[in-house]
Amino acid sequence: MAVDLITREDFEAFKKEMMDIITVHLNSRITHQKLWLRSSEVKEILKVSSGTLQNLRIKGKLRYSKIGGTLYYDYRDIDRMLEESKNPGMIL
Repeated sequence: MAVDLITREDFEAFKKEMMDIITVHLNSRITHQKLWLRSSEVKEILKVSSGTLQNLRIKGKLRYSKIGGTLYYDYRDIDRMLEESKNPGMIL
């Protein structure tokens, strides 16, 4: 079995190319994502209960709009909340 060695520069170039591809893919998913979500959809995305979702609203951590009796959440606000609560860690 032959072993091929690569240089650090080749590896870094490969890593950057892969990150660019992943970024393009994720950005295209976001543009296809529904902008406004109902409570049931948000609970499913975040894997939280109704009470936890209510606490996020009460504490002002997650903004919402109410039309009639239905609450709507902006997908970008959910993403922003997750980004702000992200733990610092090692980035590869």
